[in-house]
Amino acid sequence: MFEKILLAVDGSEHSIRAAKEAGDLARAMNSQILRIIVVFDRIPSSLGEPNMQHLIDAHMQESNAILEKAQEAIGKIPGEIHTELIAGSPAEVIINVAKTRGSTVIVMGSRGMSTIAELVLGSTSHKVTSHAPCPVLIVR
Repeated sequence: MFEKILLAVDGSEHSIRAAKEAGDLARAMNSQILRIIVVFDRIPSSLGEPNMQHLIDAHMQESNAILEKAQEAIGKIPGEIHTELIAGSPAEVIINVAKTRGSTVIVMGSRGMSTIAELVLGSTSHKVTSHAPCPVLIVR
């Protein structure tokens, strides 16, 4: 039923719990693919060098640490684990990846590392559940 799981993580406590649930789901459903994505803010090109490169390096280092924590929480699964680091708006990226990769379920935390803008515009999980092309499992 859930052959292709998409897990969105941001390093928050809720997203790491979602990673554990995604691993449990992958084992229970004998899923073929569990794709983990970490979305980070776009870096304005107006920063110029070397500032832009320093920020890119910091994003990559932080994102890789988040991926490691998520993979540890997932544990061993029967299928493959794929990872992606993507710049952009979290809700838009999650929805687009789910569509383009043919995800059969999206797993994510109920609360993330939110910003003031997210509080005003609405949460990422709410946007994803409203526009996702597949079922969404929100983990507390």
